Amino acid sequence: MLTTNPFETLDGDKLREECGIFGIWGADNAAGFVALGLHALQHRGQEAAGITSYDGAHFHSHRAMGHVAGNFDRDDVMRKLPGRAAIGHVRYSTTGETALRNVQPLYAELNDGGFAVGHNGNLSNAMKLRRTLNRRGSIFQSTSDTEVIIHLVATSQAASPTDRLIDALKQVEGAYSLVVLTEQGLIACRDPLGIRPLVMGKLGEATIFASETVALDVIGASFIRDLDPGELVIVNGSGLRSFRPFEKASARPCIFEHVYFSRPDSIVDGTSVYEVRKNIGAELSREAPVQVDLVVPVPDSGVPAAIGYSQESGIPFELGIIRSHYVGRTFIQPSQEVRHLGVKLKHNANSALIRGKSIVLIDDSIVRGTTSVKIVQMMRDAGAREVHMRIASPPTKYSCFYGVDTPERAKLLAAQMSIEAMRDYINADSLAFISIDGLYRALGQDRDPNAPQRCDACFTGDYPTRLTDLAESDPDASLALVAAR
Repeated sequence: MLTTNPFETLDGDKLREECGIFGIWGADNAAGFVALGLHALQHRGQEAAGITSYDGAHFHSHRAMGHVAGNFDRDDVMRKLPGRAAIGHVRYSTTGETALRNVQPLYAELNDGGFAVGHNGNLSNAMKLRRTLNRRGSIFQSTSDTEVIIHLVATSQAASPTDRLIDALKQVEGAYSLVVLTEQGLIACRDPLGIRPLVMGKLGEATIFASETVALDVIGASFIRDLDPGELVIVNGSGLRSFRPFEKASARPCIFEHVYFSRPDSIVDGTSVYEVRKNIGAELSREAPVQVDLVVPVPDSGVPAAIGYSQESGIPFELGIIRSHYVGRTFIQPSQEVRHLGVKLKHNANSALIRGKSIVLIDDSIVRGTTSVKIVQMMRDAGAREVHMRIASPPTKYSCFYGVDTPERAKLLAAQMSIEAMRDYINADSLAFISIDGLYRALGQDRDPNAPQRCDACFTGDYPTRLTDLAESDPDASLALVAAR
């Protein structure tokens, strides 16, 4: 039976993006630009951050637990990161323990010099590769799947560092966008399906790579283009070269980047995230209308969809839930009673607005359902006459194996319950989700179920790559995924 956990905050019931990456070549104080870029990508990972720079002779690294602010806004730290090239990473762990040894960029001294890598994504055959490498004598220093890439590069017999990286990546499965810093140049690469995003920009003569366009905006850089799926770019003193070394495949970028992960002010795959989220709300209004007094977003991620729902339906948009942005995750009190009350430190009902009204809540997703239970009850406690709920994504029925921190399938509410049972569980007057076809329409596409244009596996169970590690570690789970599709 699924139950709410009084120790969870409302943030504990969201899918977590895995990482954000940023790299720059050819700028004075490169590490300073990386720190600013990582600030803009902080939403992609709040567990840890790291920067590695290269000054033409030596590599310099600083990695720390916690946010970019507090770690990389200190002169004593930044002075130790000289050079005109640097890469950085913000982390939310999806593989490997929460420990400093797993904080990226990971760095190693290889046969032809230093090698630092920052990775956004997840390798679905990392454990199998790791066992093979261990048998060959590799000694791992972390529990991160990213270190597998380093060992594959180190043991490759290819001629150049770039060729060795290509050789390594041809052995991995899953999702990756990479920034790699070597003595020969800065390399950026996106997996053949383009599951995870990666963009390229320019600032004067400097070349930049980042997970999202907002990281370019914050340093005043201009957006050049998205890296193509399967593209590898190397930039150094000789200029910029682009390679497409992998077998061509139909692109499957992650659809959840538009639903939740990316910042609303980013442009992902040529499309405004904010506009897509408004479109989702409008589609949701057409698919699941309801007669209410107010449209209320669950902040902050539900706001653009709620605006779209309001504009399409003509129902007034109001901030019926107020979020405090000044409460950190570390605010934990010793008693269960105070912990439970602590939920209201981050989200509180705007009671004067809500009292006596019928409302529709707009949220981006339902994962375990604990957030929805608390939000609906909060609205009822504030005096709402009716509380309806509309979700700006289809039911999340399947776990992600490409770098998004999702619960195992048994803990996903939509995998265990019908929509009506979910409605009863969260105690809403009605509950509806946007359809998978409606989500594609919001992206300006007609969905082709026989040739999906996106990775939508969390909704459909249609995984675009093999799940080797899952199949080997839990054959029953792997078969269950196939059977459930």
